[in-house]
Amino acid sequence: MSTDQLLLATAVAAPLLGSLALPLVGRASEAARNALALACVLASLACVAALLPGVAGGATSTLTVGGLDLLHADRLATGMALVSLLVGSIIVFYSWGYIEHYDHRNEYYFMVVLFLGAMMGLVFSRHLLALYLFWEITAVACWRLIGFFREPDYVRRADKAFLITVFGAVCMLLGFIAVFTETGTFDLGALTGRPISNLATGLILVGLLSKSATLPLHTWLPDAGVAPSPVTALLHAAVLVKIGVYVFARLLVATFDIQPVWHEVVPVIAAVSALVSAGAALVSTDLKRIVAYSTVSQLGFILLGLSVDSRMAVGGGLLYILMHSVAKGGLFLCAGIVEHQTHTKDVRKLGGLARTMPVTAASFALCGLSVMGIPPFGGFFGKYLVIGGALDGGQVAVALVFVAGSFLTILYLFRAFTMVFLGEPSAPVAAGQAAGEMGGAEGSPPHAALEGSRGMVASVAALAALSLASGLFVRWPVALVQDTVQEIVRSAR
Repeated sequence: MSTDQLLLATAVAAPLLGSLALPLVGRASEAARNALALACVLASLACVAALLPGVAGGATSTLTVGGLDLLHADRLATGMALVSLLVGSIIVFYSWGYIEHYDHRNEYYFMVVLFLGAMMGLVFSRHLLALYLFWEITAVACWRLIGFFREPDYVRRADKAFLITVFGAVCMLLGFIAVFTETGTFDLGALTGRPISNLATGLILVGLLSKSATLPLHTWLPDAGVAPSPVTALLHAAVLVKIGVYVFARLLVATFDIQPVWHEVVPVIAAVSALVSAGAALVSTDLKRIVAYSTVSQLGFILLGLSVDSRMAVGGGLLYILMHSVAKGGLFLCAGIVEHQTHTKDVRKLGGLARTMPVTAASFALCGLSVMGIPPFGGFFGKYLVIGGALDGGQVAVALVFVAGSFLTILYLFRAFTMVFLGEPSAPVAAGQAAGEMGGAEGSPPHAALEGSRGMVASVAALAALSLASGLFVRWPVALVQDTVQEIVRSAR
């Protein structure tokens, strides 16, 4: 086994196998369990980072087991793995302060690290059945994490998320079977450049849209806001919903030769999803639902970029995956601090928090500017390439819809920021309104709330800094994305 193959295997195995030890270690020492959870994710991150220089230079690495090519590292997979693990490690660190007062902490860390390990297996999968296996592991982990608080309503919402995403997974599996029937193989290397039927494409697309929470299969994602904020950040920003758009890029852009009609149909689906969800965010009064609907809307931008038959648009979609993961993770973790310290998510009952939570307010603003697409933040460059690529691909009407969606993004995030952090403090909020176990004095007003723990504040500040730095030093991610697009084009031939 070569060094790169060992790094690839460890990147997947470290969180997958390490997660199994967490409940046992947690029985002996919570501090050791927390440290081990972070160590598992950081070990995987270190392996992916070690793979990056070679992969960026054009090298690839394939791990073969029993004659089957199971794992494969290229630019697309390594870039996605790197940003997922970077944000994931920050979320695990943030969890140390957020989750310490709740029950079921052993299960929480087990599921989070297992989820990240399954994500690595999915990202690097070279075989359709392996991809499906890891896809389903993420579904089970998310089901338990969304229903973490065990309240009947929360469990129903977790069940809803599980049923919708598993329905999509079954459709996707049927699509994979259709591909095998047509081609005689599940191996992605052998399938590269092979045409597939509209039936197979449509079935696979249903699975991808369900996981990426695209209209009309989006309703589970706003409901997932009942989970702990680190979980919602993990689901909405770094990992879960990005699985759908990543696999879209991997299968329907980089591997299969699909019919031209899909380059017309999918952008329309993406545009409708982006516009409707942006409107929902604009009228919502729940802070986490606002950010959740924003995720659905921004995923529309990514899907547009990947589905338009334009190199510029595909590059923009890949770039925006990276930029949105960082910025949206910061927004959710900021929302988590607000909820944790004030006991409410209702923006009408908040206000003036910038006075007592200045770091959280500044971090929310910086991450929000990136999601809005304001230069020089990283989100601007991704959105510019996506919309420019749509125009280049002849999708003028769709591009105009996304321009309108960008304007709505500015409105609803500015509205959320001003209602939560600016203005005069609102009336006191009874403790326990959103989550009674959270810290803070009973009956304390929101404006009396101070910053969260040092670890929580440091986490959001780090993501805010990354959101700005990714724009100021955008030439490096752009160069990686451009090389990735070239690699996809060569593979498709």
